[in-house]
Amino acid sequence: MNQDPKPRLAGSLRGIVDAGLQTVQTRLELLALEAQEEKLRLTSLALNVVLCGLLLGFGLVFLMVFLTVLFWEEHRLLALGISTAVCLGGGLFAASNAAREFKRGSRLFAASLAELARDRDALRPRDEA
Repeated sequence: MNQDPKPRLAGSLRGIVDAGLQTVQTRLELLALEAQEEKLRLTSLALNVVLCGLLLGFGLVFLMVFLTVLFWEEHRLLALGISTAVCLGGGLFAASNAAREFKRGSRLFAASLAELARDRDALRPRDEA
């Protein structure tokens, strides 16, 4: 009936280490996923900024051509006016998207930090009342 406690202790320690390593692996996977999401967010922001500059630049060019041709034949005015409105409207839309993304800010590692806080809470000793 007298069993050696060493194998049970070693098995328990192995189980605890395994659980700890699984938790660390999960947290690292979550960190990697959040880094990838942040990269995609920054790529989207950069694309909107470039698109904004490009469309606003074209809009200004069309506006200048529009003003130059203002006193020429009637049908070119409609085409240039519509082109100018489309480019300026698209540029302003891209600028508002970029501003919204910039104001929203980064949520990098927010989920990981929340999970780590939950882990710490779970490990704290409970006061029995």
